[in-house]
Amino acid sequence: MLLSIASISAAVGLGVVQYQNFNQVSSIYPAGTVIGGIPTGGLTRAMAEKRLIQAYSLPVELHYENSIIQASPEELGFALNTQAMLDDADRQVAPVFSWSNFWDYLWGRYLISPAEVALQATTDEQRIRAYLENVVAPRYNQAAQDAVPILQSMSFQAGVSGSSLVIDPAVPLIAAALRSFSNRVVDLDSIPVAAAPPRIHDLDLMLQQTLDSSGFDGITEIYVQDGQGQRKLDLAYQQGKVLPPGIAFTAASTIKIPIMISVFRRVGEPTPGDVMQNLEQMIEISENGPADWLMQHVIDPVTGPLDVSQDMQALGMKSTFLGGYFYLGAPLLKRFETPANQRKDYFTDPDIYNQTTPAEMGQLLGAIYQCSQDGSGLFATVFPGQISQNECKEMITLLFGNHMPMLAAAGVPDGIKIAHKHGWVIEASDGLMHSICDAGIIYSPGGDFILTIYRWNKNQILFDPANQQMADLAQVVYQFFNPTQP
Repeated sequence: MLLSIASISAAVGLGVVQYQNFNQVSSIYPAGTVIGGIPTGGLTRAMAEKRLIQAYSLPVELHYENSIIQASPEELGFALNTQAMLDDADRQVAPVFSWSNFWDYLWGRYLISPAEVALQATTDEQRIRAYLENVVAPRYNQAAQDAVPILQSMSFQAGVSGSSLVIDPAVPLIAAALRSFSNRVVDLDSIPVAAAPPRIHDLDLMLQQTLDSSGFDGITEIYVQDGQGQRKLDLAYQQGKVLPPGIAFTAASTIKIPIMISVFRRVGEPTPGDVMQNLEQMIEISENGPADWLMQHVIDPVTGPLDVSQDMQALGMKSTFLGGYFYLGAPLLKRFETPANQRKDYFTDPDIYNQTTPAEMGQLLGAIYQCSQDGSGLFATVFPGQISQNECKEMITLLFGNHMPMLAAAGVPDGIKIAHKHGWVIEASDGLMHSICDAGIIYSPGGDFILTIYRWNKNQILFDPANQQMADLAQVVYQFFNPTQP
C-alpha cells in the first residue's frame, strides 16, 4: 500500500515537473527564429536582446570624398524597440497546452515553429539631416579656393574648385543603413563648387599697378566688359590717382566703328561689292578716303557724319560723334556738346570733329559682339530688322582684318583672335602725337571680352613706350580672363 502511494506521488511529481518544463519550452527560441533580421535560434530572451543591441549599435560608415566617418546610430536618431520585438517573438513560440500537446511533449514529438519578427525601430530623418548639415558638411566639404592676383606680376592664379555634400538623397540611404545589420556603409555624393573667378576689384588694382610702373603721366581710361556684358570695369587714371570715368577722348580712327555700324544699317544683304571694298579699306587699312565715300554714297552726301552721330545718339552713346568728313579742309558741320566734353575737371583737348568715351566705344563693340552671336542686343532693340546677325558677323570679320600686331594685340598670346580698331593722332600744330587708342573684341579660351584703351598726354606720347604700355595693360586684362592654373 505504501509502495503504491509512493509510486503515485512520484508520478504526480514527475508530471508536475514535466508540465512546468512544457510551459518553459519558449524560454529558448527554437532553431530558425529570426528577430529583427538577426538569427536568434537557441538563445534565451536575454541573450537575444544582447545580440540585437550589439548588431544595431554598430556605427554606420559614411564614405565621403577620401574620408570614412563612423556615425553612431544614437546621434543619427535611431532607436531600437527591442522589448516589443522580443515580446512578439515570445508570443509566437509560447506553447499552447492541451493533453494532446502535453502527451506529444512527453514523447518528444511536440515541435514549436520558429518565430519571425520584423525589425521594430524608429529613424529620425531630421536628426540625420542635422548630422549631415552640422557635422559632416562643415568638417569634410572642400572649400573652393578663389582666383587671386599674383603679386608683383601681371598675372592671376586660377582658383581651385571645391566640393559640397549632396544631402537630400543621402538621408533615406542612411536611414536604410541604420535598419540593416549587414549593409551599414553609405557612399555620400558631392557636387563640385566652382572657384570664383578673379574679382573686378583685383583687376582694377592690377591695372593701376601696371600704370604706376609705366611712368606715364598723362590720362588713361580703360573699359573692360565680358562677352555677356555682366562684368564691367571703367577705370580712369593719372599718376596714382583714380579719376571719375567717362572722359572725352579724341576717337581718332576708332570713330570708323560707328561709321561701319551706320553703313550696315542702311545697306541690304548681300553687301554690295563696292561698299564692302570701301569698308575693308576703311577698317583694315584705316584709310580716310573710303570712310568719306561710304558716308557720301551710302548714308548722305551732305549730312553723312551727322547721321552717324544721330545713330550713336539713338543707341545711347551721348558722347560719341563725328562732326565732319575726313578730307583735308572738310568743314565742321556741327559743334557737339556732350556730357563728356562739358566736364570741367579733366580735359584731354579732344578733337572737335570726332570724340568718344572708352565706355561708349566698348558698349558699341559689345553690341556688335552680341548681335553676331545670336542677333539680339542693342541693335535689335533700337534698329529692329535693320542690322542682321550676318551683317554683325561681317563687321567682326572686317575688324579681324585689322592686322596690327601692336598695341593691345601685342599683349595677348599668339593665335588669339582680336577684332579691333586702333588709332592715334599727330597734331598739325606741333607734329607730335598726343592721343592713342585701341578698341577691340578679344576671343580667348577663358571667355570673350571687350577692351578699349584711350590715352592722352598734353606734352607728347612716344609710340614705342606707348605701344609697350598698352600691350602690358592688355596682357593684364587677358590674364584676368585666363588666369594661370595652379
